Amino acid sequence: MAQNTGIAWCSHTFNPWLGCTRVSEGCVHCYAETMAARFNMVDWGPRAERKRTSESNWRAVKRWKPGRVFCASMADVFDDHPSIQPEWRADLWQLISETPQHEWLLLTKRPESIDVPSLPNVRIGVTTENQERADERIPVLLSKWSGPNFVSYEPAIGPVDFSRWRMDWIIAGGESGRGRRPPELQWFRDARDCCERLGTAFFFKQWGGITPKAGGKVLDGREWCEFPVAV
Repeated sequence: MAQNTGIAWCSHTFNPWLGCTRVSEGCVHCYAETMAARFNMVDWGPRAERKRTSESNWRAVKRWKPGRVFCASMADVFDDHPSIQPEWRADLWQLISETPQHEWLLLTKRPESIDVPSLPNVRIGVTTENQERADERIPVLLSKWSGPNFVSYEPAIGPVDFSRWRMDWIIAGGESGRGRRPPELQWFRDARDCCERLGTAFFFKQWGGITPKAGGKVLDGREWCEFPVAV
């Protein structure tokens, strides 16, 4: 929903609509839910209707400098909530097709609902906060989507062995906010080493802290900010 963003692994964020529902352990301290409540943007949860963003917000994307667009930072594109109208997604696919200058990053916790037309500038990823969710979501992603992919290992709340899958990109980071669950150093080392063995791009976003930037982003003496080849 912003031409420029502080999220280090993308250039822009775009939200076609707002709102979501907690689905797993990684959602406990959801930054999007907290922000939505703080700024009275939209209600959260299964009984709350999703809210489509303004037409001016949709039009603005076409004027942005080419880059990676994270869609959607305040929602889940594959949320199956009944208030999300079919034409909303149809309009999103049309927007993506009309902006080939952007690489669109679609991140979901609901890979079972992935249904995307053939769009050459799309990369789809899943959140895997621990081994259980990695085992649950990555195989579904790979069965539903054969194009460029990625994993958000954030918030990392447990170790994950990624060696059984060939992913294009792994983004790792600790949890932010009060009440956060601190990660362990070895979790990130193992993920990084696995990426190096498999030739997978590895991006270490943050250690986590009260604020997103509080813990820093240096792992073993350097910043790991590798990007995969653009779509």
